[in-house]
This record gives sequence, structure tokens and C-alpha cells, in this order.
Amino acid sequence: MNNFNLTQIPERTIQPRESGLTMVMDKGLSTREVGDFLSMNKDYVDIIKLGFGTSYLSPNLTEKIELYHQADMKVYLGGTLFEAYIARKQFNDYLELLEKLNLKCVEISDGSLDMDHDEKCAYISTFAKRGFTVLSEVGSKDASKIIAPYKWINLMQKELNAGAWKVIAEAREGGNVGIFRGSGEVRSGLIEEILTKIPNEKILWEAPKKAQQVWFVKLLGSNVNLGNIAPNESIPLETLRLGLRADTFDLHLNK
Repeated sequence: MNNFNLTQIPERTIQPRESGLTMVMDKGLSTREVGDFLSMNKDYVDIIKLGFGTSYLSPNLTEKIELYHQADMKVYLGGTLFEAYIARKQFNDYLELLEKLNLKCVEISDGSLDMDHDEKCAYISTFAKRGFTVLSEVGSKDASKIIAPYKWINLMQKELNAGAWKVIAEAREGGNVGIFRGSGEVRSGLIEEILTKIPNEKILWEAPKKAQQVWFVKLLGSNVNLGNIAPNESIPLETLRLGLRADTFDLHLNK
């Protein structure tokens, strides 16, 4: 949707998208807040993550998920909740939970739980074969764990081969681990090396901070996949994508 006629606006992919995705993290919005959010943002958001374990506590959870589904958004529970179930040996209970909540999108992660990578890939394959859209997260939530670029590439490729729709490059909601340094600075060498082997459209980059979003839009264009966006930042992100904010103003202008 746009309200004005402006030339030199980059072409955005059309929903339902395979690239140019925006994933928003819902950390506890009420159903009323979800309704307000959707009235403004449904044209700009593709995926909703019910962050970490918040769905365990959120009232009216089924109603909230249905609101998102009515807006044609993919919804999934945070990967930390998946890990919590696995740590307690409750995999079948997790499957039942997803069925009860009518969720066909799932995140498989091992950022908090030590998990053999073959086991992780087996979970990805199991969900993919059951018809789930699988997002798998690569990277640790522990800032002290530095993963070499070749290992990022190897992990991502194996998870895509196992059936992941997209691989998520870990940054947490703070944007200070994984593909970012503790200061929030982009690990540019790591990202550029990953992109030599893994197609950009198969990666969802977690980038909660504006400076990080700007960096990715400048590097990969308007249709880069970005995630862990705050609900009130989805339209501001869209302006970054379109060159309607000072940070990316010159990207699409004919000089």
C-alpha cells in the first residue's frame, strides 16, 4: 500500500513473499494490541515470532494466533521454547502443542541447549516431512562462543539440506551476539563470507537495531530478509527499504 505517487521507489516483492521478508517479534502483545498492529502493518510484515517462551504465559494465545493467521502471516513459537521441550524430553508434547495451536510454522534452534547437530537436522527433517514450514536458527546466544565462518556455512548448508525453508542468523533480540559484536557492530567479514556459499534469499538476518537494518539494506538491497523487528518498527523498516528515510535516502535515486 502507498498513499502518494513517487518515482524511483524500488520494487518490493509481493506477499506471500519468498524474499524481502520482515519477521516481527511479539514479546507479549495483547489481542487488542495485535488488532491495532495489524490495522497498520499487515502489508509490511510476513512472519510473527512469539518470542522465546512468552507463549507459555500469554493470555488468549489461541485467539491471538488466529488474528495473525487471518492476516495471512506465518506464526511460530520462539526456538527457546522448542529447546525447553527437548531438554525435558517432551518432543511429542511439543508436536501436540503445535497441532492444538494450529501452527504449521516452527523454529528449530540450539542457541541455549547443547545439541548434536545431526540430532538438530533430524528434527528439521521430521518437521519438514510433516508439512511444517521450518526455520532453523544458527548461532549461539552465548556471546563467548565464537563460531568460525566456515562452520556457519557448514551448519547452514546442512540445515537447508535437511529441509529448512530459511536459516536464521542468530543475533538475539538485543542484536549483540552471533552475527554482531557485543557493541552491536556488524561482523561484516563473517556475513560476506557466508554469502559466498549460502544464497541471500535463504537467510533471515536477525537485525533488531536500526543501524543493523541500514547496513543490510545497503549491502543486499530492499528485499533482504530481516527479523527480530519490534512491532512498532516495521513501518520504519519499510521506509529504510524504500529509501524514504535519511539513512538510505540516496540508494535508489538516479544521479
